Amino acid sequence: MRRLATLLLAALLPLISPAEADPAKTLRIASFNTELSRKGPGLLLRDLQRGKDPQVGAILQTLTEADADILVLQGIDWDHEGRSVIELRNLLAKRIPRYGHIYAARPNTGMQTRHDMDGDGRLGTARDAQGYGRFTGQDGMAILSRLPILRVEVRDLSELLWQDLPGATLPTHPNGTSFPSRDALAVQRLSTTGHWIVPILLPSGEQLSVMAFQATPPLFDGPEDRNGLRNQDEIRLWQVLLDGGLGPTPIEPWVIVGGANLDPDKGAGRRTAIANLLRDPRLQDPRPPDAAGRTDTVNWGTSGSMRVDYVLPSRALQVVASGLIWPAEITAKEGGADRPASRHALVWTDLQIQ
Repeated sequence: MRRLATLLLAALLPLISPAEADPAKTLRIASFNTELSRKGPGLLLRDLQRGKDPQVGAILQTLTEADADILVLQGIDWDHEGRSVIELRNLLAKRIPRYGHIYAARPNTGMQTRHDMDGDGRLGTARDAQGYGRFTGQDGMAILSRLPILRVEVRDLSELLWQDLPGATLPTHPNGTSFPSRDALAVQRLSTTGHWIVPILLPSGEQLSVMAFQATPPLFDGPEDRNGLRNQDEIRLWQVLLDGGLGPTPIEPWVIVGGANLDPDKGAGRRTAIANLLRDPRLQDPRPPDAAGRTDTVNWGTSGSMRVDYVLPSRALQVVASGLIWPAEITAKEGGADRPASRHALVWTDLQIQ
């Protein structure tokens, strides 16, 4: 069914001639902010194992409908043994073909720094971690793949200090001194969650580099615009990498996948950062629509709908089709009101491969 849908969408999205698209040689890559994170360690694993949580059921249904070959997930709690993501994979295996390969490195979220990172005069809060988190690994990332992940060749840029990114714009106090302090910036990593370059082995023997990330929201700070500046540089990292400013340049084909938490046209933040990335001639923007033709990927309620989640293939790849899948609404445990299982849509793109 999924391959049939690919052909139908290809006819509507003439990115490549349908006559040229071979369903047996397409690769579906999806990005999805599941918002499965819980308020404490181990709680997500508990809910996955119980099998009664309505949000988990709705997220599984969304992932089943997508039936992607490579899944890049955000908003899933990390644990040392990877038990939560393994349990999610096993639950999915009851519905669709199994994901035999997983990559889920420790994220920066919840990793305490022992510094006052937000300048509020307190230590040890969620905002004093390398990336916002009440506990280690909250709101992490994971990649599930049906194709082999070349783990020994993974490049994890998550330890890169913000101040070491070429051209970084760091926050300052009104008097020009470092915000919140020079000592804090000396340990502050750029990645809120992580920046990964994960090679996937294609059937042809060629490698596809999946460049995954989840940036901070450009909000919840003060006049120093710490989060806005950090969000900008987290997005800009990919162009610095492609320019050769962070070591070896990824060899095509590659695809940037994940959450920028930034819309190029509306909302808070330094929108030029994502606009510049989307216009970069080294990549292509399929701008996937949902069934109603809308391209926003999140609905934040009173804050509105925006496009913040992306799958951006390099120019060497041929895009067959792309789209969005919105999760079902569920009845919340508290209050009984219906709400989306995730406020984000799953973003998918089909690529022609050899």
